[in-house]
Amino acid sequence: MAEETFDIIVIGAGPGGYVAAIRGAQLGLKVAVVEKRATLGGVCLNEGCIPSKALLDSSELFHLARHRFAAHGIEIPEPKLNLATLMARKDDVVKKLTDGIAYLFKKNKIASFSGTAKLVKPGADGLHQVEVEGANAVRLSARKVLVATGSEAVELPTLKFDGNRVVSAREALSFPEVPEHLLVVGGGYIGLELGSVWLRLGAKVTVAEMLPRLVPGSDGQVADGLLRSLKKQGMSFLLGAKVAGVEERDGRLAARVEVEGGTQEVVCDRVLVAVGRRPLSAGLGLEELGVKLERGKILVDENYQTNVPGIYAIGDLIFGPMLAHKAMEEGAVCLERMHGEPSLVDYGCIPGVCYTWPEAASVGKTEEALKEEGVAYRVGKFTFMGNGRAKCMDETEGFVKVIAEAEGGRVLGIHIFGPRASDMIAEAVTVMSFGGSAEDIMLTVHAHPTLSEALKEAALDVEKRAIHG
Repeated sequence: MAEETFDIIVIGAGPGGYVAAIRGAQLGLKVAVVEKRATLGGVCLNEGCIPSKALLDSSELFHLARHRFAAHGIEIPEPKLNLATLMARKDDVVKKLTDGIAYLFKKNKIASFSGTAKLVKPGADGLHQVEVEGANAVRLSARKVLVATGSEAVELPTLKFDGNRVVSAREALSFPEVPEHLLVVGGGYIGLELGSVWLRLGAKVTVAEMLPRLVPGSDGQVADGLLRSLKKQGMSFLLGAKVAGVEERDGRLAARVEVEGGTQEVVCDRVLVAVGRRPLSAGLGLEELGVKLERGKILVDENYQTNVPGIYAIGDLIFGPMLAHKAMEEGAVCLERMHGEPSLVDYGCIPGVCYTWPEAASVGKTEEALKEEGVAYRVGKFTFMGNGRAKCMDETEGFVKVIAEAEGGRVLGIHIFGPRASDMIAEAVTVMSFGGSAEDIMLTVHAHPTLSEALKEAALDVEKRAIHG
């Protein structure tokens, strides 16, 4: 088995891993990356964030052509769906971005190894050893190893994945035809986004969620608005419901759903299980080396180092929200801290986004959390109905909510439900990252007409000064 030595080995080329590798190379380190996939980018680029957004955008255009063009004076024949072309476009978007990471690795002189990685006992020289099993087996040595292998979809005991009828998000991104009826188990971001895709393309969609509300942990008013909007679009919901099992019957699937007061049956064609993800920490040799884990999560310190010197972990493998942008920040900060820089990830300012339409985006504390903590606060709110650009776009559903300290006005949380919330949340994150106040947003000149004016109006409303509300 051939051997090579590096300054750092990164296991996993997802968002956290590839960003860490590039940042390490920028800092002058000799970097190796081991990835078991044939392509770089991890779940996010290959079967998560990117392909799902490509499908969301395509399905939204199809929906607009069918239902909204006429109101704008655009008269066209009834549009027809070419699912194969739609999927090919999605695959092309993925390929261009994964190829882009390969180019960045080459540009930054990062060595890339394809295969399955496993940490083994350090060598006599004290360097960490990583065995790579694949077409070209190799043993790599380095002073430091960063584990960034991400996560996988959780499988339920009563709903085993079969890769065809009962599936995870991976398969739901590539159905060969539009299901007649799709049952989505889980009312979180992934389930609602993929449910939206197939709803727009013509499927009947039912969402079963164990809790009495959607998107657990989000702002209550945002969750309520999202529920109302998706119902209006035609999506059905069973809240406080548990899918107890599924059986094949007459070529279809019959799901047993336990709800308050009894059990009902949902007959469908496919079941998407989207109840969460779990870290991919098994099989890496971590426990054999004495690395401490808790419920599958790797325990790390402020430098992202485990209890074993020289072994680090980031992203979905450690505690915190399982978000690609969190992993990316941790990847860069981890390498910078190795380099002696006092970098930090501001965990209180990590945004979350649900890419339905309208979109939902949040950063910071919710009202529910602040009440529980006993923190005094004030709220400003502004609906897109009063926003000129939203009117022009015919996208007036939703609102912006700004939550600020009762004394001093420092922003504690901002929650947006409406058009392009995913883009608008960046201003909110910036304000909060600098400890800004509602007054800071008020004093910032926002171009007119723009959707972002709704954020300024919500900030003004904290002091009951909204102009257009």
